[in-house]
Amino acid sequence: MHDEQLAKLRLARTEGVGPLTFKRLLSRFDTAHAALAALPDLAAEAGRQAFTIFPESRAAHELATLQKRNGHLLCLGDKNYPRLLALLPDAPPVLSILGDPAILCTRAVGMVGARNASANALRLAEALATELAAAGFTIVSGLARGIDGAAHTGALYAGRTVAAIAGGLDKPYPPEHAALQARIAERGAVVTEAPWGTAPQSRHFPRRNRIIAGLSMGIVVVEAAMRSGSLITARLAQEAGREIYAIPGSPLDPRCRGSNDLIRQGARMAESAADIIADLPDDPFRDRLTGLSEPLAPPMHIPPQTLPPVRAALLRLLSPSPTDIDAVIRHSQFAPAAVMAALSQLELALRVEILPGNRVSLLVAQR
Repeated sequence: MHDEQLAKLRLARTEGVGPLTFKRLLSRFDTAHAALAALPDLAAEAGRQAFTIFPESRAAHELATLQKRNGHLLCLGDKNYPRLLALLPDAPPVLSILGDPAILCTRAVGMVGARNASANALRLAEALATELAAAGFTIVSGLARGIDGAAHTGALYAGRTVAAIAGGLDKPYPPEHAALQARIAERGAVVTEAPWGTAPQSRHFPRRNRIIAGLSMGIVVVEAAMRSGSLITARLAQEAGREIYAIPGSPLDPRCRGSNDLIRQGARMAESAADIIADLPDDPFRDRLTGLSEPLAPPMHIPPQTLPPVRAALLRLLSPSPTDIDAVIRHSQFAPAAVMAALSQLELALRVEILPGNRVSLLVAQR
């Protein structure tokens, strides 16, 4: 058991340390061990008195449980951590995997859509996934009912697939996809950032969606209503510089309105696998994918005495509704580095939650 890996797991599982704060702590202190040692003082500076680091015994048990079931743990900064996923500013600090971790580094296409999909959409998603897998692409989806299940099934006919799930690896969701998840673990990979034993909850799914977006060179939306989780995945992918494809559907079917609207907003219309294959680059690190650059953690070297007024201003600006962090920076009139440092302190103090897609919300319930 690697000591630094165990320390990274403890850091990631400590309450108040989200993905952005995790990255900033490693940037400042170089190692997870050093970050853990500094955490109590940092939390006290942020105003959090009762602070407990995730126990080493629990982290060791989580690792042992994963290894006993032939699972793998990847930590941000590991040489085999997926490079495309690492480009996200809020890349998952740790990934638990059943299957082959190397599959997470292959050329991948995400496929998402409605849970209550039409028969035509299910048939099309399965056929698209089969053709894309046969062409060498890994199909990434979320193991949900409807389009996700059809995409995984189609990919397994001809190649590889990755299921990004919201709960622990031992909590297949929906339950009727337990057998499908087991097949994917045998021939592809199942991945989550949730600890073993975590039951999936609604707040976990946006984090799952960003993993789908982050692993993929492009996202295909087959059928999606206007208020669909699939559109969240598409937005996260677009913000990460990935290509967005949408399958056109009937304007009379409300399940197609969201995907049709993506086309109106500039998504590429796709009617066949050939449309997607011809559009994606051979190398995902060529500049064909916009916005790709090595991620830089915002600096944490801000004098502590400068942060209280920044924290106070942010608490006045924020609400329980998620707000774009760039908008918060603009309205706060403080330097971006100071805002990011203050947000990390507020997250450690359990006053705010930093959410996928560069957003932040106020935590109302104080613990």
